[in-house]
Amino acid sequence: MAAAPVSQPPVAARASARLAPRGLGAFPESAPASLRFSVGRGRRASRLEVKAAGSTFGKHFQVSTYGESHGGGVGCVIDGCPPRIPLTEADMQIELDRRRPGQSRITTPRKETDTCKILSGTHEGMTTGTPIHVFVPNTDQRGGDYSEMAKAYRPSHADATYDFKYGVRAVQGGGRSSARETIGRVAAGALAKKILKLKSGVEILAFVSKVHQVVLPEDAVDYETVTLEQVESNIVRCPDPEYAEKMIAAIDKVRVKGDSIGGVVTCIARNVPRGLGSPVFDKLEAELAKAMLSLPASKGFEIGSGFAGTDFTGSEHNDEFYMDEAGNVRTRTNRSGGVQGGISNGEIIYFKVAFKPTATIGRKQNTVSREHQDVELLARGRHDPCVVPRAVPMVESMAALVLVDQLMAHIAQCEMFPLNLALQEPIGSASSTPALAPNLS
Repeated sequence: MAAAPVSQPPVAARASARLAPRGLGAFPESAPASLRFSVGRGRRASRLEVKAAGSTFGKHFQVSTYGESHGGGVGCVIDGCPPRIPLTEADMQIELDRRRPGQSRITTPRKETDTCKILSGTHEGMTTGTPIHVFVPNTDQRGGDYSEMAKAYRPSHADATYDFKYGVRAVQGGGRSSARETIGRVAAGALAKKILKLKSGVEILAFVSKVHQVVLPEDAVDYETVTLEQVESNIVRCPDPEYAEKMIAAIDKVRVKGDSIGGVVTCIARNVPRGLGSPVFDKLEAELAKAMLSLPASKGFEIGSGFAGTDFTGSEHNDEFYMDEAGNVRTRTNRSGGVQGGISNGEIIYFKVAFKPTATIGRKQNTVSREHQDVELLARGRHDPCVVPRAVPMVESMAALVLVDQLMAHIAQCEMFPLNLALQEPIGSASSTPALAPNLS
């Protein structure tokens, strides 16, 4: 028999009363009405959950970043890392040093050592399989540089949209929209790179292929042989010395004028196992695109032949298969960029990421204030005249996070039971993977 109706207080009052003693993030009766929880009839307070959105990446190898440009520090929590992977702070510091500000005249002059500290998830230099917490303190904040930007929106920056969404924002340095958020990504990416290398020999390498109107020719770099040493041989991170000088000159030209320019980062991944990626919504190129377009200032992504592929006919564009000397199925060309049907085919994966000119510039611009008045803004602060030299390790890291997540998904789904060895290949092997055992002495 149905229960008799019971007279109850208004919904908002019930929610406030139930949440007050134990609800995370509950607001008292004195809080503005716009901040109070509203709960539907019959819902229990214990079912309410306040969940931070947009700060976690990955499904199996999960990375959550935190912190803001001018707060106490930034970092990440990595969950799902396999146990017994050798890991020290030095492993992460190598990549963080490539990302840090103040490394040359063509980057922001902000001086940060970006020294990382692993606070959990390791023991005697080995991962334990539990969450890994990495922290990097901010040491060179200058909040006063942002006094003008506290009142007026920087054109093409996230200032306005953060206000539109949240109704409040961290003014100094852009808060979460600052590139300092990527420190957590790069730290986690260093670990992802290591896992990929240990398990299947994957190598990920990115470089600058365009700065403003200086474009590195497609045939100037051999994707099979280009090395990290070549990329790191100059401050713009272009492996071709001649074009590197032209790119540096282009950045210097706008830097002294208080302006900025954009560019393109090309990324390659060698020795990627076949089979990574899943139809339909988790295609490998879709996951890579999402990862790259989540980076600050990114505006475009293309893989393989990309938009240029539209100029071909099918007979011109198709990558024909053949059997190599080792009996492997290969493709004679690689216009697919190493991915077909959303799944890696064993060829080199290559893609490009476009980055816009830095939004914060030292030139007067027309804008609108937070009080909705037309104003002029001359921004101060320390900012990159071109983001692409420092974006290189960020792109590599996001590629590594995608590939390690897809690698773990593939092993979990497709290698639980014996493979069809006529068609499939195992990921890594006992003979190629070194023993990963902790020191128990």
